[in-house]
Amino acid sequence: MKPLFVHYPPCGTCRKAAKWLAGHGIEVEARDIVSDKPSADELRRWIPMSGLPVRKFFNTSGLLYKEMGLKDKLPGMSEAEMIGLLASDGKMVKRPVLVMRDRVLVGFREGEWEEALVR
Repeated sequence: MKPLFVHYPPCGTCRKAAKWLAGHGIEVEARDIVSDKPSADELRRWIPMSGLPVRKFFNTSGLLYKEMGLKDKLPGMSEAEMIGLLASDGKMVKRPVLVMRDRVLVGFREGEWEEALVR
């Protein structure tokens, strides 16, 4: 099974990650995070697989995050509320997201991806 590469094509970090994957000969199934946003069910599966708290799935540099004042609101929200918010708009989710059989990587940190994918 190919890893699922959930990305926003115009995003510079996503393009860098795609180039890195191609350069390492790693084939993925690509999915545009805006036109085919992650569902709440997917997020509920991915979050534990990432080992990260749900708040780390938020695109904190996104306009919507800032406009909604989420930096101050997230601490008072339940996990279910945060997942619902993430599922409401693909641009709310930090990207890229790489979904593998047993692990999910959020954001592109080359060292982390190297360790997870190039064994």
